[in-house]
Amino acid sequence: MIRRTFHRLTLALGAAALVVLLLVPGATASGGAAGAVYALTNSPAGNAVVAYQRGADGSLTPAGSFPTGGMGMAGLSSQGAVIVSDDHQLLFAVNAGSNSISSFRIRPGGLDLADTAASDGTMPISVAFFRGLLYVLNAGVPNNISGFTVDRDGGLMPLAGSARALSAASTNPAQVGFNDDGTVVIVTERATNRIDTYTVGTGGLLTGPLVHPSAGPTPFGFAVDKRNTLLVSEAGAGGGASSYRIGAGGSLTDISPNVMTGQSAACWAVVTKNGRYGYVANAGTGNISGFAISQDGSASLLDLSGVTAMTGGNPTDIAISHDSIYLYTRVAALGAIAIFRIGSDGSLESLPSLTGTPAGLAGLTGY
Repeated sequence: MIRRTFHRLTLALGAAALVVLLLVPGATASGGAAGAVYALTNSPAGNAVVAYQRGADGSLTPAGSFPTGGMGMAGLSSQGAVIVSDDHQLLFAVNAGSNSISSFRIRPGGLDLADTAASDGTMPISVAFFRGLLYVLNAGVPNNISGFTVDRDGGLMPLAGSARALSAASTNPAQVGFNDDGTVVIVTERATNRIDTYTVGTGGLLTGPLVHPSAGPTPFGFAVDKRNTLLVSEAGAGGGASSYRIGAGGSLTDISPNVMTGQSAACWAVVTKNGRYGYVANAGTGNISGFAISQDGSASLLDLSGVTAMTGGNPTDIAISHDSIYLYTRVAALGAIAIFRIGSDGSLESLPSLTGTPAGLAGLTGY
């Protein structure tokens, strides 16, 4: 009797698990979840988002190209040119050649263009999103950032009075982003070696900038962890990154200034969801540097050589899957997206790359 009851319970649990797998989009028997990786064609003749379906094993499969309704600009160099919302429902992209931004709804079959709007500046290169509030970084002179409210369907509404200048009219900025709780907006300036912060106030309007000297040369890409540790890549001589603690009112406190890797052109940065590891893509030396990040925000090299993984070519932009299992980086010279599995110790295991990607891609994001 007990055996029969146990057998029935096992069958019932198995059936329930199957129902869950059928009802949860992208769920698989192996425990993985559907995901995607996106880049921009950045074509001056007509920009588009290129989509790749992500398998449970981290592999990528081409899944179509979706016009943005705007134009790209050759030579776009930034982080955050295309981003995905934290709930994986919306995607945002810049159109640097037509001074506009685009929003998409993410669907099981691809992307649906939701809206395209003027960026309230020239040459938009980076966007940041937090709970219905979007800011775009315009790199044309004079540099500025400008805000939009976003409805649940991706509709873009310019936020009146939201435009804010950077520390100077021409700073060669690289990225805009929010801190973990959406109370601070951050911008890196390469030409001035500065990091700007703005506090988010009522209705999404910003106060600032509060201007901070960068701890290392040429601050470029950055990522923020759940403890509001800011990891900034530094593209200047010697390569490396610095970590900061983001405080109230947009204050920045140096934690680990200028941790040098000895690599070249450290331009793009990501951190794992748990905040334990950070990675920087080094375009000049064809590799990735990994960092261990402590609870106090201090950062140290995972490998004394400064090389955690080789990519070959020139890795340009970097992204992590939402579960922090896989890391991706575009390798333009090889026409590839390199794929790595992130180990529990932060190590990177090289997996088969996706090859044959279009020339001229810009940006990289995923979930």
